[in-house]
Amino acid sequence: MIQWKVERVIPVHIEKLWELFLDKNIKRTMPKVEEHILIEKTEGEVGAKHQQKYREGKRVETYIVETLAYENQADHKLKQIAFVLGKAFEINLTFELQKIDETNTRFIYSGYNKGVNFVGRAMLKLGSEKANQKVVQEYMDRVETEAMKL
Repeated sequence: MIQWKVERVIPVHIEKLWELFLDKNIKRTMPKVEEHILIEKTEGEVGAKHQQKYREGKRVETYIVETLAYENQADHKLKQIAFVLGKAFEINLTFELQKIDETNTRFIYSGYNKGVNFVGRAMLKLGSEKANQKVVQEYMDRVETEAMKL
């Protein structure tokens, strides 16, 4: 299993930054997501389900993303999602925002990627920690870059 928890202060108001985590803006921070369609409940509801299509090279994976936690307070926002990718990986992601002041927000990105079968576990063992950290850092950089455009 691969786990991570990183944080960064982004010089954007919490409400503006939160916009990046709404369904309509998912492609801004996750450009490989080709489709993100609500199929059950509402966007800001625990138990909401989305059908998502993700492109990796020439292959497109389709899976269901479930919202496990959702909080939308003035000074604290949180969205936790989970899905199984390629019948091999259980992925759990948490996006948390904490208001520091009117112009700064702490963004905490945490999660894990766990192999659900032999193939998934083997692939995770073969992958490098450095490569995973690079993916996490690239995501953090993308969120900050997109936030600065808001």
